[in-house]
Amino acid sequence: MNLEETYKAWRALQPLSLKDRDRLSRKFTVEFNYNSNHIEGNTLTYGQTELLLLFGKVVGEAEMKDFEEMKASNVGLMMMKEQASLKDKTLTQTFIRQLHQTLLREDYTVYRTLPDGTVTSYVIHAGCYKTRPNSVITRYGDRFEYAAPEETTALMTDLVDWYNQAEVSGEYTPVELAALFHYRYIRIHPFEDGNGRIARLLVNFILARHGYPMVVVRSRNKKDYLEALHQADLVVGPVPSDGSHASIREARKFVNWFKKMVTEEIQNDIDFIQTREPNIWWYDGQRILFRSPNSGKILNLLIADPGITIAALAKTIGINTSAIQKHLKSMSDKGYIARREKDGEWDVFIIPSA
Repeated sequence: MNLEETYKAWRALQPLSLKDRDRLSRKFTVEFNYNSNHIEGNTLTYGQTELLLLFGKVVGEAEMKDFEEMKASNVGLMMMKEQASLKDKTLTQTFIRQLHQTLLREDYTVYRTLPDGTVTSYVIHAGCYKTRPNSVITRYGDRFEYAAPEETTALMTDLVDWYNQAEVSGEYTPVELAALFHYRYIRIHPFEDGNGRIARLLVNFILARHGYPMVVVRSRNKKDYLEALHQADLVVGPVPSDGSHASIREARKFVNWFKKMVTEEIQNDIDFIQTREPNIWWYDGQRILFRSPNSGKILNLLIADPGITIAALAKTIGINTSAIQKHLKSMSDKGYIARREKDGEWDVFIIPSA
């Protein structure tokens, strides 16, 4: 199915039941925050993210800054959804800077060791546009420059003004508008850190304002995501102001990738809502089909009684304990479940079909 057909199928399911809306919201909360931060190097596992955001539990090994970053990301997501619901309000630079302030929380210093051994440092400013040039070394080894600090405010003014006018004009579909905004924003890279996370929040701001389900850019697709941006850059050229004013035709490589991604994400939501199969479960946007019905039976028992013993599992299902242990190890290795060291109870991160 193409994007238009997939979106039409999604609209046909509306309004969703309260149960389905809640299931979809909880799923999206974990998946969006996990993937958007994982793309940028956050080390929390999918399971740690779920326990933190849905249950307020800090478990396992990770730097505290990664836990704090994940919590701040979720606050930013809630801010974005609230702002998107205010259909009479236009997008502002103030709101974008507020989102950035929320994600980064406070200013912090970055230290770098130069090739000659000299240590240098600079401050990352939360909620403020960059004060120093930023660039990236691409996967091809060349340096790619973003907008200079002195031109950032003017380019962001152009971007926000363009978006508000384009939204009213209806020149683009909501998905095209979100994709082109993302591309233009990234070419400015207005902040010293957090630009990718802000971009992924803002595309969902745009989609949500126009009745589209919000989407997750999966960290497992990071290579394709960055390559789509790179391919658009090759057409647009290296000048930042050209990138920040790119036409939809010039940015088509990224726009086409984005449309495909949105189509897949909407179809994933449709399948999640409609599937009613005991052997089909969901994990980080993937449809998991268990070949053995015993896997689903074990998971349901763990959900019902997190403290159930291996012996009790074996007796209830009717297989030996070694088979139970094999199932548990396989699902633990894949991140579907985890056993708490403190009390020996099980956490289940994979979601059953309704």
